[in-house]
Amino acid sequence: RRAQYRIADDENKCTDIAKNMITGKIFNSRWIIERAIRDHSLRLDVDKLKRKSAFLYDALSRVKQCTDTQQLRGIEGEASSVYFSVFDDLILQQKEDFYFKTRNKRPPLDNLNALLSFTYTLLANECASALQAVGLDPYVGFLHKDRPGRISLALDLMEELRSVFADRFVISLVNKRIVNPKGFTVKENGAVIMNDETRKTVLSNWQAKKKEIIKHPFLQEKIEWGIVPHVQALLLARFIRGDIDQYPPFLWK
Repeated sequence: RRAQYRIADDENKCTDIAKNMITGKIFNSRWIIERAIRDHSLRLDVDKLKRKSAFLYDALSRVKQCTDTQQLRGIEGEASSVYFSVFDDLILQQKEDFYFKTRNKRPPLDNLNALLSFTYTLLANECASALQAVGLDPYVGFLHKDRPGRISLALDLMEELRSVFADRFVISLVNKRIVNPKGFTVKENGAVIMNDETRKTVLSNWQAKKKEIIKHPFLQEKIEWGIVPHVQALLLARFIRGDIDQYPPFLWK
C-alpha cells in the first residue's frame, strides 16, 4: 500500500497506469460495437456503427500519446459519449420500454439506466473486494482522484470491465426478456427503481454470469467471469510490487 500511495502522488506514474486501463475500456467498448455488427448486421445501421467504431479505434492511438490524466479523462469522456450514442441500437427487444437516450444516474430516469446503475454498483463492489483481497487500498485511485467515501481505485479497475461485463449483461437481460417493464416503478422525483422481484432476478442472473467460463486474454487460462476482477487486481498488485513491467488491462477478444 505504501508503494500504491507513492504512485498515487506521482502524476506521471498515475498517467502510465491509467492509460492502460482506459485503453482496455475503449478497446472493449469498440469490441461490443464490432460484435453487434457481426451478429446483427441485418437489423442495424452498419454504416453508423462502423463510423463509431472507427472513432474509438482512433481514440486508442490518442490514449497512447497522452501526457497527463486530465488529457486522458477528456479522451475517455469523448470515447464514452460515442459508445453510448449507439447503445440504444444494441437493444433489439422491448424497445418501447427499454430505450437509451443518454446516461443518467443520480437518479436513473429510465428502465435501462436503472439496470445499468444497479449492475455498475455490483461490479464496483466486486472490484473493491478484489483490491482489498490482494492488499491494495480501493479508496486511493490513479485516474479517479481521492474523494471521501469513494472507492476510487475500484472505479479505475472497473473501467475496462464496464462494457464487456456489465453492459453486455444488461443488454442480455433485456434482449432475452429476462426482465420486463412491470418490474420498474417511477417515483415522484422521476427516479426509476426496480421492485424486489426484479432485483432478485437480476442478482440471480448476475451470479450465473459470474460462473461462465472464459479464457483470460493475458493469462491464456480458463477462468470464471466472476474471477476476472480478482485476476486484474492481482496483476495490478504485481505491477505495483515491481514483479511485472506494466499493468496488463483486460482486452476482451
